Amino acid sequence: MDNLTNKILIVDDDKDILDTAKMFLKLQFDHVTTETNPYLIEEHLRKQEYSVVLLDMNFKKGVNDGSEGMHWLKKIKRFDPHIIVILITAYGEVDLAVQAMKEGATDFVLKPWKNQKLLGTIMAAIELNKSKKEVSKLKQAQKDLSKVYQPKAVSIIGQSPAMERIQLLIDKVASTDADVLILGENGTGKELIAQDLHRKSGRTTAPFISVDMGAITETLFESELFGHKKGAFTDARNDRTGRFELASGGSLFLDEIGNLSIAMQSKLLTVLQSRQITPVGANHANAVDIRLISATNMPLYQMVEENKFRQDLLYRLNTVEIHLPPLRERKEDIEQLSKHFLSVYAQKYQRDRLKISPSVMKQLQHYKWPGNIRELQHAIERAVILTEGHTIEHSEILINKFSKLSNNHEANSNKTLDEMEKHFMEQSLVNHKGNISKTAQSLGLTRTAMYRRMKKHGLQ
Repeated sequence: MDNLTNKILIVDDDKDILDTAKMFLKLQFDHVTTETNPYLIEEHLRKQEYSVVLLDMNFKKGVNDGSEGMHWLKKIKRFDPHIIVILITAYGEVDLAVQAMKEGATDFVLKPWKNQKLLGTIMAAIELNKSKKEVSKLKQAQKDLSKVYQPKAVSIIGQSPAMERIQLLIDKVASTDADVLILGENGTGKELIAQDLHRKSGRTTAPFISVDMGAITETLFESELFGHKKGAFTDARNDRTGRFELASGGSLFLDEIGNLSIAMQSKLLTVLQSRQITPVGANHANAVDIRLISATNMPLYQMVEENKFRQDLLYRLNTVEIHLPPLRERKEDIEQLSKHFLSVYAQKYQRDRLKISPSVMKQLQHYKWPGNIRELQHAIERAVILTEGHTIEHSEILINKFSKLSNNHEANSNKTLDEMEKHFMEQSLVNHKGNISKTAQSLGLTRTAMYRRMKKHGLQ
């Protein structure tokens, strides 16, 4: 740290000592403040973040027991436990100064001092404090990282032409530090693509930090992303490392980027342009080294035209764009994805011999999957849990009834919800050859609820 960035506060009732110390220290430090009234110390600390406080041990005339210095030392350390306090003391008060160091003082200097001795004491204290802060910061960062740790992602699955093109693009882009924007509907696997980019980059051993921008309120935006200092606001009980700083050296994934307000977009753009963040309550910026990956399911280009998204921010985000197709446009991958999820959940629920019948697989390939891969994943898990025997033979178990109704919306556009529910129950009863227990189970209903609906629709 450059000496000029360190700020010094000298507190002594002797004006001559203050003037002499300030004149010398101004040659080394850009900001030196003097104060004769110790009651104003806290006011100074609130206005400015000082690196070092030089504090006299005695202030009242005739009092030289050092009790005043001990009192103000404790006050300063309560206000900021990390601040450096160097005591100014007379020769006969050395024992008292040593006792004060046990209370939190960093060191002491004897009056009258030699200028180089004073400077050496201050610089040694600053270096010691810097080391302590780095250790503390590292511990806090490790603590924060443990909260946002991302598990290893599964490999990207798919051999369709669209996915092959995406894989080729990832292989080209991953080794660079180019900012990447991933566009696609919900459930298409945007975070998996982001993790794949990270794993194939030169940053793979550094953190991959994922942030759901849609879940961050405007009031917490700066604190979450850039961090904050203790006391910066009411609930800031400790320093906090922001997500940008946690990801430094690695990759930062900002999901749901389209949900940011214009005000938050502006703050984000400023950081992306400078690659520097200023924690809330801090007086200086910290450089960050990140690879930025963003994602959204929202139409950013249309939002730019409607003045809902900043064009300059979009250009910052989309050095490279990756468009993820919905599952209905890559039906060639449905079988491979289904078998993968079946293997995962069969192992999880100890159903190792389970398989999907060819007829059901064909139905899965013809279904539109409005919820994309995520819906398919949940459907396979549901089927593994509910299927009796070794083969998944009924698509009703797989395809959620509400999704199926949505999928057939065009065909049913003239029917009421009751009529569609009746039709769906009739079809399910036919598929299960009138077996009410199996039909109820496939629909996720109890037998009582099934009978109630059958009575409602006149199906008894």
